[in-house]
Amino acid sequence: MAAVGTWAFSEPAVDRLRHLISAGRHATDAVEEALAGRYQVENDPETGRHIVGRGGFPNSGGVLECDAAIMEGRAGRFGAVAALRGVGSAVRVARRVMDRSPHSLLVGEGAVAFAKEQGFTVEPNDSLLTAHSTQAYQEYVEKQQRVSGHDTLGLIALDNMGNITVGVSTSGAPFKSPGRVGDSPLPGCGLYAENMVGAAAATGDGDKIMCYCPSFHVVQLMKQGSSPSDACQAVLDDIIRRTSPDSCFEIGLIALNMKGEVGAASSVEFPYTCWNQDKASVEKRTNRPHSILSDGGGNRK
Repeated sequence: MAAVGTWAFSEPAVDRLRHLISAGRHATDAVEEALAGRYQVENDPETGRHIVGRGGFPNSGGVLECDAAIMEGRAGRFGAVAALRGVGSAVRVARRVMDRSPHSLLVGEGAVAFAKEQGFTVEPNDSLLTAHSTQAYQEYVEKQQRVSGHDTLGLIALDNMGNITVGVSTSGAPFKSPGRVGDSPLPGCGLYAENMVGAAAATGDGDKIMCYCPSFHVVQLMKQGSSPSDACQAVLDDIIRRTSPDSCFEIGLIALNMKGEVGAASSVEFPYTCWNQDKASVEKRTNRPHSILSDGGGNRK
């Protein structure tokens, strides 16, 4: 049993995963509950500061649009929503897409219509914003003052039955164009899982990340025998080779294999949290950028 989450603010969610999978819950149920349960990340207005769910930053038209996805290790088990309006817990809708829709990804008005069909309450936009996100939007409109950061929340859980599931949720780039979708809800880009191998998730600049399918690449390298750490670093180094060693975009990768081993790599300082059954509590870690593309003094080329 093990779990890992992106960024320091994932600690409560990873701790929730610890309790749920220790109690025998399926990895998928645990990921959904840790992301969207009462007072959990998606529905906590304070977490919106980290660009996730309720309280997140709206698009350039002042409307909150959320992306989320969930993927099991079993082949074909994937569901996602993008540009979803009026629902703070987008991952719950993504789970319903996986379980009850003939499709895998629903967007915009179609995602909202599906959510209504499934009994979700679609709230007015104002009820999903907070004083903080509203003020940030006003400053954007009046002063073109943007908010930095790309803090998608990704969670991976391995349960005691050998099931592995990854879920991601984000309100997307602050003040993005209406309808913009980043890497998060795209399989292979923002997340990927394969039973008998492991799972991976990405966070950062989604417009760039989606061009490289890094989560799929990480899992394939683990399938070939790489550790999660080596796989994440190899994928990052490949991206750096193809972009620029001195100006790589923001990206953070996490991975978990079926042994419960965790790995991460990033182009920026990247705090993340993790747990496995040998530990009594969640561990905080920080990945600091390094690359095999370096000179003898350890400076990246």
